[in-house]
Amino acid sequence: MKRQIGFKYRLDPTPEQAARLRVLAGHSRFVWNKALAECQATRERGESVPRYNTMAGWLTAWKRQPDLAFLTEAYTDNLQQKLRDLDTAWQRYFAPELDAEPPSFKKKGKSRDSIRFVNFPKYCALGHREVKLPAGLGWVGFRQSRQSRKRRPFLPTAERGQVEFALNREMPPTVGKIKNCTVGLDGGDWSISFLIEYEVKVPTHPAVTAIGLDMGVAHFVTDSDGKHYAGRNSFRHIERRLAKAQRRLKHKAKFSQNWKTQKARIARLHHRAACARCDTLHQLSTRLSKSHAMIAIEDLKVANMTASAKGTQEVPGKRVKQKAGLNKAILDQGWFEFRRQLAYKQAWRGGLLEVVPPRHTSQTCPECQHVDAGNRVTQARFHCQSCGYSTNADVVGARNVLARAHAHLSGRDAPVAPVK
Repeated sequence: MKRQIGFKYRLDPTPEQAARLRVLAGHSRFVWNKALAECQATRERGESVPRYNTMAGWLTAWKRQPDLAFLTEAYTDNLQQKLRDLDTAWQRYFAPELDAEPPSFKKKGKSRDSIRFVNFPKYCALGHREVKLPAGLGWVGFRQSRQSRKRRPFLPTAERGQVEFALNREMPPTVGKIKNCTVGLDGGDWSISFLIEYEVKVPTHPAVTAIGLDMGVAHFVTDSDGKHYAGRNSFRHIERRLAKAQRRLKHKAKFSQNWKTQKARIARLHHRAACARCDTLHQLSTRLSKSHAMIAIEDLKVANMTASAKGTQEVPGKRVKQKAGLNKAILDQGWFEFRRQLAYKQAWRGGLLEVVPPRHTSQTCPECQHVDAGNRVTQARFHCQSCGYSTNADVVGARNVLARAHAHLSGRDAPVAPVK
């Protein structure tokens, strides 16, 4: 079977190359916004949103307009990829099972700038710690940060577009084909991601155990065996420094050089917190994926859980400040990113990730199946009002999640009993 993997490295462009990358990113951002405006105008007329083939025709017509002549200096393949991404975003929005948000406009400095170079073997080339990119960029250096003492895990082969890499030190080197690469701007630094496709045998997970996970704030994850795993809470660690940096930004002239420098410092703080959070999630998801053939988690709707409690002027909300603090803590955990990592790591190892509905998982007794809001005595303690079973509430939730996953796999799904 074919499998795809990505390798991301820090890119080290020269000042001239960095300026060219910003221009290319601006071209793609402009095309995205202009095509999105056309799509929204089409919807307002009561017509269907155009697909990619129609949008590609728009791009050809735009290049012929005198006021849009700058698009002739853009990298056409990247503009076409942006239109493909826009088409995909609309299709995700129209798919009811995905519950995705509609595509939105991109703004310079707030949206992530990226340029994708497709058909890598034809237009690009890989060297030792450098990559050749089209669109007037030439050879650009990147940092080979994934190295071991015995071998480098990312080396070009004799055939153009192929690369030899190692997933870890225990596995032998693997040869794959680079499909494309994406250059993006993260926290003021450019990075490059290589998408590699390679052949692999159908995997069989070495473990035979199953586990249920309950997501939380006090404990990031609690499993059905009773173990608690702490979260990183990376945003909380930079909150004071971030507030101080934002206060300094307020007193600087907007769009001045000092203002831009301070904005870059704030972006680096956010980027550092995101990287720390992602690193913690990777370590935990890898540990759980290696140890269990099946992992069951809740299908949490984070957007609904973190909705504002302000209310309206006529009907103001209650305990708004407490709810805002809870929302901040929930968003600092990275629940969906953790789920995404578990999904592909289980698929790589031949395991299974089961997603179950979260309703009443912490109010249902795992011993007698009695459902009662009074069973959750406190945030941390569970005591069944029917049979007297008592334990940690998060452990109860994890056990119920695992039980629902087993019921779903065996075809014994039953409607969740209403809470009393």
